Amino acid sequence: MDCIKLSNIRCYGYTGYLPEEQTLGQWFEVDLTMWLDLSPAGESDDLSDTMDYRQTIDTVKHLVKTSKCALIEKLAVQIANAILEFDQVQQVQVQLSKPGAPIPDFGGKITLEVTRTRHNS
Repeated sequence: MDCIKLSNIRCYGYTGYLPEEQTLGQWFEVDLTMWLDLSPAGESDDLSDTMDYRQTIDTVKHLVKTSKCALIEKLAVQIANAILEFDQVQQVQVQLSKPGAPIPDFGGKITLEVTRTRHNS
């Protein structure tokens, strides 16, 4: 299976366990890997035969900006489920990072990763 990777989708959002995180917000970074069949687009050279990256980026940014989840785990799953709504995508991996988590004496970045697969009925 082929894949498309989008890295460093950076946007400001309001997800977090602490009340101030949902009020003041913070930066988030999202990396996506989407598995799909790229052979139709490789033959046709037609955007309608592949995943339009702009739609994917817009979807991620909208969810990060508008969601007010307590946990980034929930936000990551929401992003994965939204990407699977695109017909072409069969599987998606979402890496969601909080580069400035409000944890005393911690200057690192927190990243979690979820992978979801389309369940055809």
